[in-house]
Amino acid sequence: MRYFPNNAELFTANRRRFAEAMAPGAIAVFASNDEMPSNGDAHYPFRQSTDLFWLTGVWQEDSMLILFPGHPDEKYREVLVLVRPNALKEKWDGKRLSAEEGKTVSGVGTVVWADVLDNFLPQWVHMADSIYLNTNENDRRRGPLITREYRLIAEMREKFPLHTYRRSAAVLRSLRAIKSAAEVALMQEAADITGETFRHLLHFIKPGVMEYEIEAEIWRGFVSRRSSGPAYESIIASGDSARTLHYIINNRECRDGELVLMDFGASYGGYSADLTRTVPVNGRFTRRQAEVYNACLAVHNFAKKMLTPGLLPADYVRQVGEEMSRQLVGIGLLTEADIRNAGPEGGAHSKYMYHGVSHHLGIDVHDLGPRHEAFREGMVLTVEPGIYIEEEQMGIRIENDVWIREGGNVDLMAKVPITVEEIEAVMAHGAHVV
Repeated sequence: MRYFPNNAELFTANRRRFAEAMAPGAIAVFASNDEMPSNGDAHYPFRQSTDLFWLTGVWQEDSMLILFPGHPDEKYREVLVLVRPNALKEKWDGKRLSAEEGKTVSGVGTVVWADVLDNFLPQWVHMADSIYLNTNENDRRRGPLITREYRLIAEMREKFPLHTYRRSAAVLRSLRAIKSAAEVALMQEAADITGETFRHLLHFIKPGVMEYEIEAEIWRGFVSRRSSGPAYESIIASGDSARTLHYIINNRECRDGELVLMDFGASYGGYSADLTRTVPVNGRFTRRQAEVYNACLAVHNFAKKMLTPGLLPADYVRQVGEEMSRQLVGIGLLTEADIRNAGPEGGAHSKYMYHGVSHHLGIDVHDLGPRHEAFREGMVLTVEPGIYIEEEQMGIRIENDVWIREGGNVDLMAKVPITVEEIEAVMAHGAHVV
């Protein structure tokens, strides 16, 4: 852990919110992610279940959380389950949390070792009327992998077949969508690290630099500022590669006269930033590049103003699409006839912007949040319109992270250079120390 320790009150408050949403007499059981094998005896770096992290702050394998607000003994209303420290394993893989360290990190007052959990869990479950278990209900989830959560469901149903089972994911989707001030503070730190790294890149980029060299500077900029590293694989797409939305090969030379689209974000304290900027490799936009960039920026600013509590996502998408169509007319990519003749699906602008405008952001880059309910105060969403022109081999996207507030939204990346003039000025201003 490179970042400064999080305040355990953040996770205590999150557990309180979940407990208040539980049905009376219910117990909830959460499990960590698996350690994922790669080849031979090696494993991929461990990635914690973000639901368990949101509730505990614990980033360790073989951990669990039990919530039973109605237990008559107060010390069993919240129980953190940890793997028992093993001196031999720690010589190879590093230290595991002690009971006291687990309590400090999570704010949970009771720790039970995983190897004795079976002595306790049946007693607690027999006292409960229903059981909350968790699954991955992200609409984008793909693949046949049977994770630990799903194995836990099968095990619990076999041991306790007569209980009523409930979905934790349905509760968490709503709760995690609303960020507390403590969560946003961590996201702001991630955004600041990302912004400072971007400023460095503006001095680093020049004709002849390789996309992977830019990616390496991102890693260096993040880790040197106490980030855990990138929150997702960085997209460094120069020239026509920018039209590929999830381009992560990053092996092309950046050439004079081209643009380079960079989509990257730091992880800090378990929370993510998500920034996209498109800049000229030689430091100066051509007239046409600036024209398209400014059209995209106009849509970006329009969308940021629209993100208000009570607005339905469908209305947001429609109105941003209409603004994009207007801007595309202004730069000669569409005509008024194109807009009038467009079908009901997608709209005329979809030829040049073929992705969504926003997504929820938090611990996960594509964080939990309702897709069809009105925006609410406290949500953090990206704003990322793009214009992709096959005929001109050009792709431009501009993205900031926005915290929705009743009194006016907070742009977490407001200090990051964004206009043509700001980007060119920084790129012309000499060296910058990362």
